[in-house]
Amino acid sequence: MLKTIKNGLINENPTFVQVLGMCPTLAVTTSLVNGIGMGLSVTFVLILSNMLISMLRKIIPSKIRIAAYVVIIATFVTVVDLVLKAYVPSLSQSLGLFIPLIVVNCIILARAEAFASKNTVLKSAADGLGMGLGFTVALSLISAVREILGNGTILGMSVGIANPATVMILPPGGFLTLGIILGIINAIRNRKEQR
Repeated sequence: MLKTIKNGLINENPTFVQVLGMCPTLAVTTSLVNGIGMGLSVTFVLILSNMLISMLRKIIPSKIRIAAYVVIIATFVTVVDLVLKAYVPSLSQSLGLFIPLIVVNCIILARAEAFASKNTVLKSAADGLGMGLGFTVALSLISAVREILGNGTILGMSVGIANPATVMILPPGGFLTLGIILGIINAIRNRKEQR
């Protein structure tokens, strides 16, 4: 179980290893609050959809499995969307269209097809938790870098940067941040493999 969670966090991190979910990764990571909010939303959907798909894996006919997965995922995304609108309207407005787009997020569909449809409910929940936390950590890291360098703040509090580089909160800053972090991660992996 812990191995499955670690797998999603490190070995098969959806953002830094599998390079999945790039649209929300680059779009919503302009602030740490957005990154954490999107990451936790995806984690909730991943855990619950993986569990339900695992429960129903022997009942769902193979010809309609993808359609069934989308309906299951859409149900949980709707719950997340309504909860955010009701209790955290500012975050809901900030994340905007990217919450409903979780339905077609390749991370969630890939985990449903590759893992939940073949494993037990408990393993599927652990996989959803690991992948979701991996996604959340990745978004949080990218968001923190972009917010600090682009706004001179973290979680809205000033960090004392006199002239923040506004480009960092614009789309090019997202690509630049992601590229540098991926480069650092790959350099670390290459060193470990050479040892």
